[in-house]
Amino acid sequence: MKKIEILQRLEKAGVIAVVRRKTKEEALQASQAIVKGGMHGLELTFTVPQADEVIRELSEAYQDSPEVVVGAGTVLDAVTARLAIMAGADYIVSPTFDQETAEICNLYQIPYLPGCMTITEMKQALKSGVDIIKLFPGSAYGPSIIPAFKAPLPQLNIMPTGGVSLDNMADWFEAGVITVGVGGNLLAPAATGDFEKVTEVAAQYMTKFHEIKGH
Repeated sequence: MKKIEILQRLEKAGVIAVVRRKTKEEALQASQAIVKGGMHGLELTFTVPQADEVIRELSEAYQDSPEVVVGAGTVLDAVTARLAIMAGADYIVSPTFDQETAEICNLYQIPYLPGCMTITEMKQALKSGVDIIKLFPGSAYGPSIIPAFKAPLPQLNIMPTGGVSLDNMADWFEAGVITVGVGGNLLAPAATGDFEKVTEVAAQYMTKFHEIKGH
């Protein structure tokens, strides 16, 4: 089961890097630096120029590294979702829930992670076959909201994105999230071309994740 296998890889990756850069080359360099640091979850946003080409190149580069999972982010519609899937995206992430995108992902057996902020949106997403909900922006709530969402919907798998840092990552996992998305502070050094620092920060996140999980 392709979809289940991808979901297991996402959960194992634990920390998903949200890659937003101004050029295709910068996005590729940043992604490679992140993987070098031991972080295996990549979410290439469609705000990156030629995002589908970046996804294709990364999917081909890491096809012999099954632990690396490459997804597409900031996918606003089903057309973009299909473009990403054809380029080799393992999963699709949206800032909001979109029914048509959910259906196209189901058609291709690709996990869909839509951004939701309310219990109503989360319920609708679950009914449409969504396996992981992206809590976005996580900074609007904080970790304490997770048990409140999971009380009426204990089957929820939540990935907070926005507002997750090295300082509070343990709090999110203790609250019951399945994985976390990180972007800003991880990729800040890329703005000045310091990709070695990106690798260093990625390694810090993964060290923290393994401490939290006890492995």
